[in-house]
Amino acid sequence: MKLFQNLKDIPPSLRGGAVSIGNFDGVHCGHARIIENLVAAAEQVGGPATVLTFDPHPVRLLRPGAAPPPLTWTKRKAELLSRLGTDAIIAYPTDEALLNLTPNQFFDQILIKLLGAKAIIEGPNFFFGKDRTGNIEVLKTLCNTSRVTLSVVEPLQVGEAFISSSRIRKLIATGNVKTAHTMLSEPYRIRGMITHGAGRGAKIGIPTANIDAVDTLLPAQGVYAGRAFLHGSVWPAAIHIGPNPTFGEDVLKVETHIIGFQGSIYGDPLEVDFLERLRDIHPFASIEELKAQLQRDIHKVGELVKQK
Repeated sequence: MKLFQNLKDIPPSLRGGAVSIGNFDGVHCGHARIIENLVAAAEQVGGPATVLTFDPHPVRLLRPGAAPPPLTWTKRKAELLSRLGTDAIIAYPTDEALLNLTPNQFFDQILIKLLGAKAIIEGPNFFFGKDRTGNIEVLKTLCNTSRVTLSVVEPLQVGEAFISSSRIRKLIATGNVKTAHTMLSEPYRIRGMITHGAGRGAKIGIPTANIDAVDTLLPAQGVYAGRAFLHGSVWPAAIHIGPNPTFGEDVLKVETHIIGFQGSIYGDPLEVDFLERLRDIHPFASIEELKAQLQRDIHKVGELVKQK
């Protein structure tokens, strides 16, 4: 994976290829179709397949209150794009200078002068330049003038609607991670740091890792089956998002029981995939009832992870 955050750091070997510009949040199946066409175009022009994305998303600077929570962080996005065949990912640092470029300036200064693009791959709803005044028709004109090949990739449709990051975001926000997975190139994942909790799980024989500082969208409250990525290994995991009503708590927490793992991991980073939502959160009449339900959850997680 070649991730760059400064266009001036890109070596000559990664110029003169095919480029796709966009946010690529979540790297869903519609994005995968664009990357498939990007790789094919790169082979035709004899250059690299490059994705130009932005960090942070421009809307976070233009309309901070309207910015949705992201589905992926930059490194994760780059990993997913790389697995699809991208040669280089540029996470352009979004600033006022970038946002003030006209469509012509963006095309000439970045795509032609800095990247030497010979082919551009986009979806039909692509906008660029100051105030999003550049659209796919403007891009066609600029490409024709500069003798750059332009391919417009139609979006993928599932059911009655197209796959989009906003559609996937709604599914995850309501806990439907299983359906979201059918539209994503890989299962939905969050990351965070393991912090100290109340230690109640360890006292009943089911220790959990509290995940703090999650910087992407949290699924709806509930108990989930998933996978934990820790110290280079993958473990089945039961994930609890929400309060602990059995103990009279109403503070939302993200707790993960890493099935089969033993050891101290406080302060370590943890990444967790969500495969399926198992149940709602509700109070239990006793600790024994809670423990019995957690054991059933763990058994269910083990069965689901085996099937994946």
